[in-house]
Amino acid sequence: MKRRGRGLIGFLLLLAAVVPGDASSSQEGVIRVGSKSFGESYLLAELAAQRLESEGFRVERKTGLGGTLIAFEALQHGAIDLYPEYTGTLSRVILKEPALSGGRLEVALAQRGLQLVAPFGFNNGYAIAVPEQLARELSLEKISDLAAHPDLRAAFSLEFLNREDGWRALQAHYGLPQLASGIEHALAYPALDSGRLDITDAYTTDGQLETFSLRLLRDDRRFFPAYDAVLLARTDLPPAAGDALSRLGGIIDDVTMRRLNRRVSEEQLSPAQVAAEFLEARGLAGDADDAGASTAAGPGSGKILRNTLTHLKLTGIALGLACLVALPAALLLYRRPRIARGLLYATGLVQTVPSLALLALLIPLVGLGQLPAVIALFLYSLLPVVRNTLAGLFGVDPLLKQVATGMGLTPSQQLLRVELPLAMPMIMAGIRTAAVISIGTATLAAFVGAGGLGEPIITGLTLNDHRLILAGAVPAVLLALGVELAFEALERVLIPRHLSA
Repeated sequence: MKRRGRGLIGFLLLLAAVVPGDASSSQEGVIRVGSKSFGESYLLAELAAQRLESEGFRVERKTGLGGTLIAFEALQHGAIDLYPEYTGTLSRVILKEPALSGGRLEVALAQRGLQLVAPFGFNNGYAIAVPEQLARELSLEKISDLAAHPDLRAAFSLEFLNREDGWRALQAHYGLPQLASGIEHALAYPALDSGRLDITDAYTTDGQLETFSLRLLRDDRRFFPAYDAVLLARTDLPPAAGDALSRLGGIIDDVTMRRLNRRVSEEQLSPAQVAAEFLEARGLAGDADDAGASTAAGPGSGKILRNTLTHLKLTGIALGLACLVALPAALLLYRRPRIARGLLYATGLVQTVPSLALLALLIPLVGLGQLPAVIALFLYSLLPVVRNTLAGLFGVDPLLKQVATGMGLTPSQQLLRVELPLAMPMIMAGIRTAAVISIGTATLAAFVGAGGLGEPIITGLTLNDHRLILAGAVPAVLLALGVELAFEALERVLIPRHLSA
C-alpha cells in the first residue's frame, strides 16, 4: 500500500514537472480572487479585485470555479485567497450547521483558517420562480400552493437539486409532489419563457426576473435562511488588503444588486465594466483603470487563439501521457487475460467518476490551474486506449499465431512483427477516440481555472452572451474535426491498406 502511495505521489510530481503551473499564482504579494460560475459571483469578485487594485495590490483572477465545493476547496487549500459567498450557504452547505449565524459562524470559520470580510449589505436568498402568466392562471402566490398541482414540470440547477438546503429538503418541508430534474441555471429561464418548464429555483437579486416575467413564490413556511453576501477570505490575507476590502461593506442593497445584475444580463456589459463604473460612482475606484472597458466588445481573435492553443495543450499532454502509460501496460498484460481484464475494469471505473467531482477531488492534491485538468483528462483517456489495444491484440487470428510459432518466432518477435501490426487499426481507433473525448471534456477545465475553450462557453452561459458561447464552441468543433483529419492522415502512413480495409 505504501508503494502504491509513493507511486501516485511520484506520478503527480511528474505531471507537475510536465505541466507548468501558473507562475503568477506563486508570486509573493499577489492576491488571488475567485468566484463561482454565475453572474453575481463574477460581479462581486470583480468588485473585490478592482478595489484591491485601486489600493496598489496585484490581483490574479480565478473566476468561474464551478459550484460551492470547488470554490471552497480552492480557498481552504490556498489556491485562492478569497471569493464571494453567502452566509446561508456557509452554515447549511459547508459547515452543515443550519443554526450557525453571526459570531458563532465567524468562530466556526476561524477554526478553519477563514474569515468573513466586507458584508455587502444585501440578501440574495434562494426562491422558487414560476412564469407570471401561469401564476395568475393557477393562483400561485406561495410555495405551499404548489402541493395542489403535481403535474407542474420542475427543473432546478444541479447545485440546488443536491445541496442540503435545496430541493429535497424543500420538498420534504412543504410536502411537494413534483418530480424534478437538473438543468443549467442559465438555461432554466429561457425554458420557462418558452413554456417547456413550469418551476425552477431563482435568486432574489437576479436581474433576469423582470426580463422573463417571473413570479417568486412566498416562502410561507420559512424554509430558506438568510443568504447575506460576504467575501470569504483566508485569515492570512494581508491586513492592508482586508482594510481595502472593508470599504465595500454595506454599499449594496437588494435593489442595487438586482440593477447591477440586470446591466450584465440585459445590457451585455462585462462584470468588470459594471464593477468599474459602480466603484467610480462610489468614489472607491482610486486611480485604477477601467478593467472592463475592453472586454465589453466581446472576444477578440487573439483571445480565441490563446484559448484554442491552451485547449490543444491540455488535451495533447493528457493524451500523450495516456499513450505512454496505457500502451505499454496493455502490451505487457495482454498475455495474462485475468490481469488485463482487471486493468480494463480499473480504467472503466475511473470513467464513471463525474468530471466535476474528479476535478474537485484533485484540488486538495494539486491545487487549481492546468495540472488538475491534465490529470483528469489523462485518467479519462486511459479507457479507450487500453480497451482498443487489448481488443486488437485479443482479436488476432489464433491460426496466424500458430504459424508464427511454427516459423520459430519468439513471443517478442510475434508481438512486434505479427500481432502489433494486425492490431494497429484498433489501437489507432482507440487513441483517436480518446483524443476526441478529451477535446470535449477539456471544456470543463475552466471550472478549475485552467483556461481553454471552456472559459468563454461557461462565461457566455452565465452571462447570457451568445458571442462568448460561440467563441468557445465553434473552435472546439473545428479542433475536433482537425484532430479527426490528422488521425486519418496518420493512419494512412502507419497502417498498410490491406490491414486498414
